[in-house]
Amino acid sequence: MEIIRYPSPAEWQTLSVRALAEEAAEVTEAVGKIMEDVASHGDDALRDYELRFTGAAIDRLEVTEAELDEAEASVSSELKEAIATAADNISAFHKAQLPGRITVETAPGVYCEQRPVAISRAGLYVPGGNSPLFSTVLMLAIPANIAGCREVVLCTPPGKDGSIHPAILYAARLAGVDHIFRTGGAQAIAAMTFGSASVPRVDKIFGPGNRYVTEAKQQAARRGVAIDMPAGPSEVLVIADGNAEPRFVAADFLSQAEHGPDSQSILLTSSPELAGKLPGVINGMLDSLPRRDMMMRSLSHSRIILLHDDEEMMAFSNLYAPEHLIINHTRADELADMVVNAGSVFLGAWSPESAGDYASGTNHTLPTSGYARAYSGVNTDSFIKRITFQRLTPDGIKSIGKAVETMAENEELMAHKLAMTLRINKIKSDRQ
Repeated sequence: MEIIRYPSPAEWQTLSVRALAEEAAEVTEAVGKIMEDVASHGDDALRDYELRFTGAAIDRLEVTEAELDEAEASVSSELKEAIATAADNISAFHKAQLPGRITVETAPGVYCEQRPVAISRAGLYVPGGNSPLFSTVLMLAIPANIAGCREVVLCTPPGKDGSIHPAILYAARLAGVDHIFRTGGAQAIAAMTFGSASVPRVDKIFGPGNRYVTEAKQQAARRGVAIDMPAGPSEVLVIADGNAEPRFVAADFLSQAEHGPDSQSILLTSSPELAGKLPGVINGMLDSLPRRDMMMRSLSHSRIILLHDDEEMMAFSNLYAPEHLIINHTRADELADMVVNAGSVFLGAWSPESAGDYASGTNHTLPTSGYARAYSGVNTDSFIKRITFQRLTPDGIKSIGKAVETMAENEELMAHKLAMTLRINKIKSDRQ
C-alpha cells in the first residue's frame, strides 16, 4: 500500500481520484442495451439475463408467501435478535426525521403552506454478489414505511438455484416490503424503470450496487424515474493522530476493503509512526480473514497520506468528500465541526464504520465518489416530496397584486398580469 508523504495542495485533487473503471464506455453501452431490452421484452428479458448472469432458471419472478415463511423458519434466533436490535435503532432515528407541515402568512391575506407527502411507490435495490446484504433491506425499507410510501418494491439477485438468501427475505418481511422480485443488476433497475408484467414501475429507485447498477440508475434518471443518489464502490477515509490504536485503524481499512475489489480506504495522519506501522498491522490481519484476495485488490489502490497538521487533514477530507469518514483522533469533536463534505461521520476511537453499517441507527446508503459534496445519504426525507400550497384572500390580492402585475409586465408575460388584474378589478367593482 502506497505511503504518500506531505503532498502539496496542488497534488490533492489527483490523490482524491477514485479507482476508475477503464471500461466505463463499455459499461454505459452494455447497460443501455439491457435497459432497452427490458423495456421491450419485460419479464422474458429479465429471465434471460438471470440465466446468463447468475445461471438461475427462473419461472416465477416474485417471491411467494410460502418462501417467506420458509425463510423466516430458517433464520437463527440469534440473527433475528440482531436484526430486531438494528431495526429498532434504525426506526428510532428515522422516525425522528419526519417533517411536519409549515404554514406562513407571508403578507396579509397570503397564506403559504408546505406539506410532506410520501412517494407513492418506492423501488429498493439490494445487491447480492459478494454478500447477502440484508442490512440494506432495513436501511431502505424502514424509512420508506416510516415516510408512508403506499407500496414498497424490492429487487435482489437470486442464487444459481433461483433462491434468495433467507435473511434478506426475513428482513424484507420484518421491514414491511410489499413485493420482492428475484432479479438483480442493471436488468432489475430497468424493470423498476419501465415496469414489466411482474415488476411494477416505481417512482424512485434506492440502493447501492456495482458500476452496472450505478450506471443503470443514472440512465433511469434520464428516463423519468428519480434515484436516491449515484452510489458506486464503497470508500472510507480515516483521520487518525498518533494516539490512535493501529489495530483499530487497520480493522477499519479491512472492513472497507472486503466490500469489493473497487473499494478504497484512505488514511490521513500527521503521525509518521502510525503511517509506518499501519501496513504491517494490516498484513498481519489479512491472513486471518476469508476474503484476503479481494481485500488485497482493494488495498492496491488504497493510500496512506502523511500531512502536516489537523487543518491540512480536514481540508483534504473535505476535498475528497468521503462516503464514510472516521475521525479517530483526540480532538474528534473539534474536527467534526470542520466537516463540510461527508456521507456519514464516525467520531472517536470507539466508533467503527461497521456500527453505522448495521445497528447504530444511521443509514448506510450513502453518496460515494465525491458526491457527498452535493448529496445526503438516504434518510426519511428521501422518501418524501414537499408540496407547496397557497391561498389568497381579497386582502392578499391587495397585498401583492401590484407587485405581481409589475413583475409580469416586465417579464413580458401579459397573460400572467391579466390573471391578477382581473381579480384586482373584480375586488374594486365589488366594493363600489
